[in-house]
Amino acid sequence: MELLEVFVSSLLIGLSIAAPVGPIGVLTIQRSLGQGPRAGLATGLGAAVADAVYGAIGAFGVTWLIQVLVAVRLPLALFGAGFLLWMAWKLVRAPVAVRTTRSETARSRWHYFATTFVLTLSNPATILSFVAIFGAMAGRSAMTAPGTMVLGVLLGSATWWLFLSTIVGRLRERFDARWQRRISLGSATVLATFAVWQLVSALW
Repeated sequence: MELLEVFVSSLLIGLSIAAPVGPIGVLTIQRSLGQGPRAGLATGLGAAVADAVYGAIGAFGVTWLIQVLVAVRLPLALFGAGFLLWMAWKLVRAPVAVRTTRSETARSRWHYFATTFVLTLSNPATILSFVAIFGAMAGRSAMTAPGTMVLGVLLGSATWWLFLSTIVGRLRERFDARWQRRISLGSATVLATFAVWQLVSALW
């Protein structure tokens, strides 16, 4: 497998992991509609960087860290579920977004990035996916190129979030305050559902 093939394969892996609708996708859509496409992109990029971190652990084969993460996956899952419930509660209580100053918006973007970064890291199933996928890729070729793999995953994931936040952000002006409130409540319901599902999966 040539270096370009490794990169393209990793890019597609990052894209395929990011694309399915989950908690991060719901948050990206909600924030793109409520605060604009930059807020949605910041939300998605937090997940993309977390994917790259887990991808690096899998690609470079940091065995001891993989074992630690597997060992603590129950506490991580419980933390992630609690974090999702907290974010759902914040959405329920939050007023409809209004336009803010540039400094406030910049702070909010960093907050959005950080919350989804932590949320994605709290899902240990992600690293198990990368370990399995990258292990299969390594088995097919002597050229594993872990750095190229990580870069491909990061860019693939980031490309999806850029696409999603841009498309949804363009629809923002079509939703008035009433619809934005409904979307926030719907997003909170979806996040709470994911939290309950994660709790059930972790405990049983």
